Amino acid sequence: MSARRGWDLLWRMNKRSCALTLIMCAGVLYLSYSFNSCLVINLTRAIRQQRARGLLSLVATAPKPILDEHEEKHKVWQEKQTIVRVVPLTWTGLALGNESNGEPLDGAPKYRFLRQQGLRPSRKLPDALIIGVKKGGTRALLEFIRLHPDVRAAGSEVHFFDRFYRKGFTWYRHHMPPTLEGQVTMEKTPSYFVTREVPQRVHQMNPNTKLLIVVRDPVTRAISDYTQAASKKVGMRRFEDLAFLNGTGGLVDTSWGPVKIGVYARHLERWLRCFPLNQLLFVSGERLIVDPAAEMARVQDFLGLKRVVTEKHFYFNSTKGFPCLMKSEGRSSPHCLGKTKGRNHPHIDSSAVERLREFYRPFNARFYQLTGINFGWP
Repeated sequence: MSARRGWDLLWRMNKRSCALTLIMCAGVLYLSYSFNSCLVINLTRAIRQQRARGLLSLVATAPKPILDEHEEKHKVWQEKQTIVRVVPLTWTGLALGNESNGEPLDGAPKYRFLRQQGLRPSRKLPDALIIGVKKGGTRALLEFIRLHPDVRAAGSEVHFFDRFYRKGFTWYRHHMPPTLEGQVTMEKTPSYFVTREVPQRVHQMNPNTKLLIVVRDPVTRAISDYTQAASKKVGMRRFEDLAFLNGTGGLVDTSWGPVKIGVYARHLERWLRCFPLNQLLFVSGERLIVDPAAEMARVQDFLGLKRVVTEKHFYFNSTKGFPCLMKSEGRSSPHCLGKTKGRNHPHIDSSAVERLREFYRPFNARFYQLTGINFGWP
């Protein structure tokens, strides 16, 4: 019995020894596998990095293609064009800057970016002017054309050529917005069209200046002009009493401003002494209301711009009876031009309206002849 117990004890000891041996072998195998796996991963990563460095070295040391002078200039032009297109150029910094001297907010990100790219904006004299006519639709035209990314325009009427000419062109340039090379600088002052000295002064600034004139039926224009004045002056006399000498029974008072402005032919003749007809664009105020996209296509073609402002930028406000903007340079939401645009006209005696139409009829015919356009006014 003692011998059997001895063998049993020995067998148990051997089993434990084998188990421990197996456990130790498994541990050694696991450690060996982990070590080899890490080694393989590190070696693979090192090989990949070495290959990447080799490729970069090849790219860096590869000879650059030799470009002739024309190709080099074209490449530089393409780079500049790409930079210009990706920069938002709404110039809202001008409105937020120091308005006392008109300086832009040079710290704005867009200005810093442009300076970094060597494309510092600068102020220049206008390439194009909206010269008239008052109450013809000049504000609408200015707001519509300012939707174009390649147009920068002074926000308010500068009145340089009729009121502040003595201040000089440096003063005038300072009132223009900053622009990049290739952009069109514009200004709108409707009184230019009817001021005698202005055509010669504009010609002295730049004989190649492009001129835009918004015109509408002179009778409707006169009534609109009167309506605006009456809204600012309490107790103003009736339209009929102002438009005719000695009341409604007299002759048309051609010295009264609202009537005088509508004699378009006389004003245009002065401009044509200084500028050829192909430098003037006549925009129909009526068409600007009913089909703004079509008139803006003509304007963009005249200024040598791509047709960017299209139907998608407008919607018609039935309350105002006027086209409004889906967005504008300063606002991204739909809005109309202002409370004063599209105001209701007072009732004018029909006989007074007809007498004014008879007065304007020969002047309108002459205007059609000078412009080569029949605007179809009654």
